[in-house]
Amino acid sequence: MYSEVFESLSGIDGFIHLNAENCKIERLGGLTNRNYKIDCHHGSYVLRLAGEGTSEYINREVEFNNATIASNAGVNAEIIYFDTATGTMICRYIDNAVTLDIDTLRDIGVVQRTGRAFRKLHDCGQEFQGNFDLFEQIDQYLDVINKLDAKLPDGYEQVQQEAEQVRAALTAHSLPVSPCHCDPMVENCIDNGKMVYIIDFEYAGNNDPMWDLGDISVEGDFTAQQDKALLAAYFGHKPDPFDVGRMVMYKAMCDLLWTLWGVVQHANNNPVDDFWAYAVGRLERCKKLMAGDDFPVQLEAVRRGPSVD
Repeated sequence: MYSEVFESLSGIDGFIHLNAENCKIERLGGLTNRNYKIDCHHGSYVLRLAGEGTSEYINREVEFNNATIASNAGVNAEIIYFDTATGTMICRYIDNAVTLDIDTLRDIGVVQRTGRAFRKLHDCGQEFQGNFDLFEQIDQYLDVINKLDAKLPDGYEQVQQEAEQVRAALTAHSLPVSPCHCDPMVENCIDNGKMVYIIDFEYAGNNDPMWDLGDISVEGDFTAQQDKALLAAYFGHKPDPFDVGRMVMYKAMCDLLWTLWGVVQHANNNPVDDFWAYAVGRLERCKKLMAGDDFPVQLEAVRRGPSVD
């Protein structure tokens, strides 16, 4: 049992002599990668073994660079070892911490710590390698879907037309980008009761920081109260309507982007999940948000741009 773990550790300084008799191993969660907690005489660590085929779409050198910046900023777990050829990584285990989920994020204190963690990341002062362009990603998925001659969920065309208004509003103002996580699944946030750490920087890059806040809000199924607490903790004051509007726009676009991703997975017969149901569910949530009474107000705030003092 855990032979792949010991095989991976056998060539890493400090872990060469570990075996089933002198350490304890526990399998942790993870959809794509295989993650293990390792308890041994010199501490507790997390070993990440990269999922098969992930090197085809994840640049591990870029990940290492960005994850190291986040680690040095005190946002990510401390990186002990990283092999850019295989994606194998060892991080120091964060003591007394829990992996967040939708239920734990109902606590406003946790939401506030999450907001402060993302602000700390965005303000770390170092540029990441790589850029995340939302609408370029959407166009790429649409191109793939057209080449696959795949069906889109009912109502997609209308949502796409409305999304063009969002695109125009978001791209009308030139804004500086920040180092962003770009894939803030709730499970990528770990809370020890004092602060939240953000892990897994496989998709990180420079981006509009409001994307991270909109994405975590969508993935955490935040209420209006949680959104308000997240923004207040992030800014430390009442946010500009332009910032609030951008976050709301990205909430909608996040669901639109993952709708297309789900369609591609379905068209490629990915057996892991019912990706058609996933895509339909994402689109319905996007439609619901865009149909809300507040959405045109937020869109207009983005169109107007930042407030002038």
